[in-house]
Amino acid sequence: MTQAFLTPQISIDTITDGLNPEQKRAVETTQGPLFILAGAGSGKTSVMTRRIAYLLAKEGVAPWNILAITFTNKAAREMNDRVQKLVGDVAQDIWMTTFHSACVKILRREAEHIGLAHTFTILDADDQISAIKQCMLDLNLDLKKFDPAAVQWKISAAKNELISPFDMPRGGKKNLIDAIAADVYHGYQARLKSANALDFDDLIFKTVDLFEHHPEVLETYQQKFKYIHVDEYQDTNRAQYKLIGLLAKASRNLCVVGDTDQAIYRWRGADISIMLNFERDFPEAAVIKLEQNYRSTNTILDAANALIRNNENRKDKTLWSAKGAGDKISVYAALDQTDEAVYIIASVQEHIGKGGAFRDCTVLYRANAQSRAVEDAFLQAGIPYKIIGGMTFYDRREIKDVMAYLKVLVNPEDEISLLRVINVPKRNLGEGSIRRLLDFAHEKDLSILEAMGRIGQPQAPGPEADAAAELTASLGAKAADGAAKLYQIMTGLRAMQEGLTVTEFVQLVLTRTGYREMYAGSHKEEDQNRLENIDELLTVTRSFDRRRRHGTLADFLSETSLLSDTDKESGAKDNAVHMMTVHASKGLEFPVVFVIGVEETLFPHARSMDSLEGVEEERNLCYVAITRAQEKLHLSYCFERSLFGQTQMNDPSRFLDELPKGLLEASKSDLQIVPRWDVGIHVRHPQFGSGVVTDLTGEGDELELEITFASRHGTKKLKPKLTKLRVLDK
Repeated sequence: MTQAFLTPQISIDTITDGLNPEQKRAVETTQGPLFILAGAGSGKTSVMTRRIAYLLAKEGVAPWNILAITFTNKAAREMNDRVQKLVGDVAQDIWMTTFHSACVKILRREAEHIGLAHTFTILDADDQISAIKQCMLDLNLDLKKFDPAAVQWKISAAKNELISPFDMPRGGKKNLIDAIAADVYHGYQARLKSANALDFDDLIFKTVDLFEHHPEVLETYQQKFKYIHVDEYQDTNRAQYKLIGLLAKASRNLCVVGDTDQAIYRWRGADISIMLNFERDFPEAAVIKLEQNYRSTNTILDAANALIRNNENRKDKTLWSAKGAGDKISVYAALDQTDEAVYIIASVQEHIGKGGAFRDCTVLYRANAQSRAVEDAFLQAGIPYKIIGGMTFYDRREIKDVMAYLKVLVNPEDEISLLRVINVPKRNLGEGSIRRLLDFAHEKDLSILEAMGRIGQPQAPGPEADAAAELTASLGAKAADGAAKLYQIMTGLRAMQEGLTVTEFVQLVLTRTGYREMYAGSHKEEDQNRLENIDELLTVTRSFDRRRRHGTLADFLSETSLLSDTDKESGAKDNAVHMMTVHASKGLEFPVVFVIGVEETLFPHARSMDSLEGVEEERNLCYVAITRAQEKLHLSYCFERSLFGQTQMNDPSRFLDELPKGLLEASKSDLQIVPRWDVGIHVRHPQFGSGVVTDLTGEGDELELEITFASRHGTKKLKPKLTKLRVLDK
């Protein structure tokens, strides 16, 4: 006789109330493997929580026999809260958790089986890099030549594939980093073992290892977890797949929920083939499609359906809604990113005029750096906004670092800014060295930059020379050398500032300080994004140089400082337009959605265009973006875009061509595409050949350019209005 784990006031009908037929079937299919193909907005979280409640209430399953795996702690908490509202406190005995949290619980209990004490520590990302660096030094590897972060990424990828140090491929001569990572992997694991420590990837790897080599332990957990649920199954990697396969092998009561069309984490090691092959792994599996969407209009869903059918590697389904057709999808062809932002502002203001709220609207972009132009426009228009899943452009670490360098170059007394970047990139200036520099500077009433200038400099004999020598000795050779070199860099840059545009000077700062090289040499996705943001700062400086032909670096810093202050104020308001990457938008929904930069090389991203898998994942990402919209969807692209420090002229995205034209309402900018004339622009004249703009006078139709040509024609004064001039790349 089964025991129903159910609070008295809850009935079975309450658990299934309001579900559509497919949802109800998914809840009530409790025995054997189950594959729930859950489309965007189809209520999968509700189905999972009600299925767990149904197991407790109807099937009499004990709460400790249920395991529910999610990919985030937030999702696990939300699921637990929902189940608890349905069945009461018994929900607290269910393991509703993430993969890594579940493995920590298991390993804490069973650690001695794999030679660990149950008190093992878990290394964070910084600890991992420090250990990797030490292992590389033990192997006499040059940390400047071989990026420790790239080695760490290789080891992490191997662990996610359940590849041990002994089995890791060494690569060939053309891929030296693989051989280095294989060597470091051995030493790294030995170091972790001696420290009784695991890194994040070890948690799953070691649990699989435990189960495979200790079948009696595996059997214990197979008996415990008789009903297993896995959410976002399309995002699982090989290690997670193996873990779930081992646990579910005995009962085969495995319920997976996901959507192949929303697989967007291949770069994290997720393998879509795991979900595609579920029915091969479990031939007896029931398959239920959740196709009714409760979020969007049919126009939006029809567009999403048409787009995603261009993918080959997917499970077919067709989303539909009872909400009606709704508005057509607006597609706007903008002149440039500024015009694109003006279009967004006008559309948001139109929405507000109809009684809507700022919080109804969200702006989605493929790359973080795209946010800058929209942020600047929102600030100028007084539209409140909030960055979700990231910081505002001017608050990002790399932008604040570059600004800190610039502030010190304008004001050498700015100790706060200098301390931010004194050891970025690394200059062997640790906390102790910095403290000694500060003490010396404050004692001698100097700025910290001036104190650094005393190191190793010849001085007349006396107390000052003795104090400088004592400081140099106290720092040690490496720290003293690092401080002296930074002083020379900063002094040299200050002397070179005169006569350069802000853009030229910032480029010089990025090079001379080694800041750009620090990220350019990294293989990490995060660092590549930081590099893109640094390049986007050059777009800002070029705009400043165009607007303020004689503007100084101090003027630029004043202008951006005001933007930053306003930025923080607007970002704190709750009723604000949301801004985020498409990746960060997964699982969210908004009445009005703007997807910007729908252009080739940007969306799909250039890094993903060299393979079918890459393009299909980009299409999945576009599908995710489209299905965030509930009522109104705006898509936009630019004829010309300044991004990552360069002017691009991309074609409209192939994804736009894949949308049914009858669902779209196209419009384009009323502005004409004309060159932004400025001193230094390279041009070609049909008769005089190539030249450089050296001066300009007048404006509008009366604008006159002074152009020095490379040929015998010398310098000419020409009006662009009356002359065919083609702008050339420098």
